[in-house]
Amino acid sequence: MSENPLFRLREFGVSVWCDELSREMIRGGRMKRLMDEKAVVGVTSNPSIFQKAMSEGDAYDADIEQLASAGKSKQEIFEALAIEDIRQACDLFRSVYDATGGGDGYVSIEVSPTLADDTEGTVGEATRFHEEIDRPNLLVKIPATPAGLPAIERMIGIGRSINITLIFSLERYAAVAEAYLKGLEKLAADGRDLSRVASVASFFVSRVDTEADKRIDAKIAQTTDSAARRELEGLKGKTAVANAKLAFRKYREIFSGPRWEKLAARGARVQRCLWASTSTKNKAYSDILYVEELVGGPTVNTMPIETMEAYQDHGKPRETLSEGVEEADRVFAALARHGIDYSDITDHVLEREGVAKFAQAFEKLLGLLEKKRQAAAVGSGR
Repeated sequence: MSENPLFRLREFGVSVWCDELSREMIRGGRMKRLMDEKAVVGVTSNPSIFQKAMSEGDAYDADIEQLASAGKSKQEIFEALAIEDIRQACDLFRSVYDATGGGDGYVSIEVSPTLADDTEGTVGEATRFHEEIDRPNLLVKIPATPAGLPAIERMIGIGRSINITLIFSLERYAAVAEAYLKGLEKLAADGRDLSRVASVASFFVSRVDTEADKRIDAKIAQTTDSAARRELEGLKGKTAVANAKLAFRKYREIFSGPRWEKLAARGARVQRCLWASTSTKNKAYSDILYVEELVGGPTVNTMPIETMEAYQDHGKPRETLSEGVEEADRVFAALARHGIDYSDITDHVLEREGVAKFAQAFEKLLGLLEKKRQAAAVGSGR
């Protein structure tokens, strides 16, 4: 496996996680094969992933029928199914967790997207997921919304491991890292074991280019200045990677110095950047763009299987994350010079859109489960 580019990513501090999950993958052995053949050492899930998994095939039908016959609601059915999948995935990855001393082997489940603006609801559901799943290698995903930030700090402060999701901007990332540090400081003040808490900060990558490129194209259409058009053309497909590289620079600043060293001395783990949404949406770009350009560590890259296979086929691992950081600054300066509002892209459009997309997938999933629940109830004569 030493020649497999996916395994070689480890040499550069990159952990490969899988951005797909289903009961069939766990029980049918596919996830184990991904671990053995594609260097997978963790897995992430979200409402869209569960919606896809539960709407295809019949792997969940028997359990849905049993739960429906017991009078469970659609929400209760979803949680029972999801919790069982996550628990089994945690058990599968427990050997990785143990072998890496808690460095990898994590499985993520997301709080309901309906709670994105509800701090107390998020804390309640995240706590319940940790208690019901009851696995040391569980990460509960909380979105980096304004309401999510205090929930993140509180969960870390009681010793719970958290995956912070839907991060797009550097400003929001700094707030996420601050919530993590404050949570650790609370844990330390209470005399708790900091080494048992893990966290990742999940940046959604490809979506940044999708939105930025739309705005770049609009500016190109509006200008007659040939030099401006050339510069704008040269910015396409550059915003997401620049954003990630600047985020990693910020990571290095935050997780160094006296404040961090004091926590590290107590056993605290760094909060790694996790690159999510790494499949390439624009066919004009390389199908491994968001892996190839973000090699460096310690980081996580969570990939759909198609992206893993592409990288295994033609990836060429080398340190790239620390390269071109000054160029990343220039990309952002050029965007501002052309009147493209980065904060509007990240905070006002992508964050809202991300929450809305997950909410839509969740509602679609609950609608499917309700139909199956009603059909099962009719079949049982309830």
